[in-house]
Amino acid sequence: MLITSYNQPAFGDTLLAITGQDTATQTIQRRGDIVAILNDKGNVIGYNFFNVTQWLGQLTGQGRLVLTATQIAELNQAIQTAGLPGKLAVDETPKFVIGKIVDFKDHPDADHLHVTQVDIGNEQVQIVCGAPNAALGQTVVVALPGAMMPDGKIIWPGSLRGVDSYGMISSARELGIPGAPQRRGILVMPDSLPAGTPFDAKKAEAVVAVQAS
Repeated sequence: MLITSYNQPAFGDTLLAITGQDTATQTIQRRGDIVAILNDKGNVIGYNFFNVTQWLGQLTGQGRLVLTATQIAELNQAIQTAGLPGKLAVDETPKFVIGKIVDFKDHPDADHLHVTQVDIGNEQVQIVCGAPNAALGQTVVVALPGAMMPDGKIIWPGSLRGVDSYGMISSARELGIPGAPQRRGILVMPDSLPAGTPFDAKKAEAVVAVQAS
């Protein structure tokens, strides 16, 4: 897993690279302009690259960046030269995909939650969902573990009221779709879209526009 984020106005010329979930206890190792962040087991869960343009040149955009294999290799060389542990891995798997709700049950310990099984193409995953408009058979957008939402929130595996949940069924507002309604409710996509298809924001924008008309 690799999530990289760059926000020059907020953090200056610093690239944040996340490779694992936060733990309550963390340690850091700094060598020059690179900080390695380790979890309570001593495994690297992220890096901060200060003055990152010294390795990657000028970066554009704000928020999550998808680095090329060449850029990742440059950063790995910098990590190795600094004598820090771990390395970054290329991760090209889509983190926002089309899913089909194939099973839908009441949560055993929460009236407003449901336990769904969602077909995401190559497998089925269990997701706890509290949206009032969620229903069996819907075609939806799933944010999988490793997804960074437009507001900076990162999706991790977890549990809700004691039930495991692997991802999030997303609303148009959570996905940052222009014109998204502010009321609660997941985005329901056309059934013609196959499970596992990478999420297309332009298609979602068109769906939101039709639903709003």
